[in-house]
Amino acid sequence: MAVYFNDQFVSNEEAKLHVADLSLQRGYAVFDFFRTVNGVPLFMDDHLDRFYASAAGLYMTINKNREELKAIVQELLQRSSLSEAGIRLMLTGGYSADSYHSMTPNLIITCNPAKTATADDFEKGYSVITYEHQRQLPHIKSINYLVAVWLQPLLKEKGADDVLYHYNNIITEFPRSNVFIVTADNILVTPARNILYGITRKHVLSLAAGYLPVEERDITLPELMNATEVFLTSTTKKIIPVLHIDNNTIGNGKPGPVTRELYRQLTTLQTNLAANEQNCH
Repeated sequence: MAVYFNDQFVSNEEAKLHVADLSLQRGYAVFDFFRTVNGVPLFMDDHLDRFYASAAGLYMTINKNREELKAIVQELLQRSSLSEAGIRLMLTGGYSADSYHSMTPNLIITCNPAKTATADDFEKGYSVITYEHQRQLPHIKSINYLVAVWLQPLLKEKGADDVLYHYNNIITEFPRSNVFIVTADNILVTPARNILYGITRKHVLSLAAGYLPVEERDITLPELMNATEVFLTSTTKKIIPVLHIDNNTIGNGKPGPVTRELYRQLTTLQTNLAANEQNCH
């Protein structure tokens, strides 16, 4: 697979960072990730907005404008010949002489086959556990997944699919996904603060606004456990029902009607976006 690395296209084997890079020395880097459907990038402008915002949040400058990044992505897609691809943009802190102060950032863009959740995954749903933790600088999409990776043995021990963070009795997010609940009075609620604002989250909120009342606010752990439906959203998982939390069954233990309808709407939206883009070309 081809990789874009600092102004040139190289092979995977040639894309190498020096050991002095702050991403290796201090975990100082940002990234974003989006996928394609039939060769068409989904919500690319939204992801680029967040990529630039994350870079600015860590005081790094991307030396390419939006149109240049789009051209690079298209070139990678052509070179890969992948119809279902995952595009990862990464900006690192650069090669630091003292392993502490950031320097000229390194820009890396990769294109690889994307593994996405299936309709069967939706029907099966997730069993998750909760864990008290607040990510650093949660509004920035950094490469810091230290706690999430550290918790993998616990997830395996518990037979859980993922972990939902909470702090001071308020739920926030999954390591790689946003969370939504449906209350007993049929209101869709999602956390408003101390989270990464997901792109799929944004579009689900937009779709839901025409379907039922929506609120962005704090959600307590007891409210989570008493929800009639819970689901998560992300680029690769799309929408996955959460059916069990800490051995508590949510609703009747099956995907609920709101979750199912939003899944249908999101799938239709993504399919239509890809088809419309193809027709334009």
